[in-house]
Amino acid sequence: MTNRFQTYLSQKTNASPLAVFRIGFGFMMCYSIIRFWCKGWIETVYLEPSFHFSYYGFEWVKPFGSFTYMLFIICGLSAFFVALGFKYRLAIIMFFLSFTYIELMDKTTYLNHYYFISILSFLMIFLPANATFSVDNIIRKKSYKNIPNWCIDAIKLLLGIVYFYAGLAKINSDWLCKAMPLKIWLPSKYDLPIIGESLMQQNWFHYAMSWSGMLYDLCIPFLLLYKRTRWFAFALVVFFHIFTRVLFPIGMFPYVMIIGSLIFFEADFHKKIIGFIKKILQKVIQIKTNTITIMPEFRLKFKSIIIPIVVLFFMIQLILPFRYLLYNGNLFWTEQGYRFSWRVMLMEKMGSTTFKIVDGKTKNFFYVNNSDFLTSYQEKQMSFQPDFILEYAHYLGDHFTSQGHKNVQVFVESYVALNGRFSQLYIDKTVDLYQEKESFKPKNWILPLKDEQHKEF
Repeated sequence: MTNRFQTYLSQKTNASPLAVFRIGFGFMMCYSIIRFWCKGWIETVYLEPSFHFSYYGFEWVKPFGSFTYMLFIICGLSAFFVALGFKYRLAIIMFFLSFTYIELMDKTTYLNHYYFISILSFLMIFLPANATFSVDNIIRKKSYKNIPNWCIDAIKLLLGIVYFYAGLAKINSDWLCKAMPLKIWLPSKYDLPIIGESLMQQNWFHYAMSWSGMLYDLCIPFLLLYKRTRWFAFALVVFFHIFTRVLFPIGMFPYVMIIGSLIFFEADFHKKIIGFIKKILQKVIQIKTNTITIMPEFRLKFKSIIIPIVVLFFMIQLILPFRYLLYNGNLFWTEQGYRFSWRVMLMEKMGSTTFKIVDGKTKNFFYVNNSDFLTSYQEKQMSFQPDFILEYAHYLGDHFTSQGHKNVQVFVESYVALNGRFSQLYIDKTVDLYQEKESFKPKNWILPLKDEQHKEF
């Protein structure tokens, strides 16, 4: 087994697919940062709120006030330099750090594809994506024709994990047997031309979308790997992601997955893309290609360190989505182990949560107006996510204690509806959440879902 692995690591392949992936990734990320800025989201998401929800263990990550704009500038420029292949290693490290910091500043912004960008950029730190067709080639007057085969396979594997695990996550009773939450979402798209008032309202179409979505996610990595089905699979990728982009506001993610899927194609395909880009560039600028020496062999620096890091990285990606098995209860209800596991758009959850501040000795109490502390979006996210509720309870407890209130206790009355079910009591009203601490332990103050069936995958 060891010899097989060593033989695989020594295999070489053309560097063009990784170069095309680098260019597409860099420019899309640069555009995403510009788009985020232009829509005014930096101010509304990070500057206007007086309180930000934090990830456990990353409470120290906070916005920098007006200097938060500088963080976005660094992130956008880093992405642009990644696309150009200019000072690539430094650029991708800076992009990973800045982008990840941005996403850690407020938990309300969590999306699966933001997590995907963070871990993908981390992986790219260890890949020679600037080996060919990069500004670094021009500066060092060297271009490497071949790179280790595993460097391209690593991207394929990560994309495959995202798709396949998303498919596995759809194998649950709500998605397959009840067509939830698509049965809630699709009828609201009545304004779409042609299909809005016909297909979107049909019960059979809701089930067809649910089942086809599950089969698509499970099968697409293998269809992309197999040469005979690759073009068909890519057509499915384009159709699926464009269609979901029309239906749902999911930003740049569909285009990231479309461009990312190109890496499954053979090197000749990517050489044509690079050749096309070169023709365009030559009309604008003169590049003295004769000054670049073609180096047939690429030697990966620090290979003895990089390989174990990449192997550990993928072990984490394969195991982390299964951490929900450590907890009891319905996964969609408790959300313990829900994030970072490629459970994409699987639930419609709404809540109404009221906080009561009590003097533990006198039993005097008053209710909190959440809008005094949270934006409308923060309040919406907080109302049905238990870790949000706990963190906000501690914030309120600290706030009113600092104002001079004595013996502060924080109780919650929360009602939540999940995937079309009737709203029901979510949090134990008798538990003082100010005394509960955030941890990886089960949150026993979450009341069980009354119609809980078998455990969701």
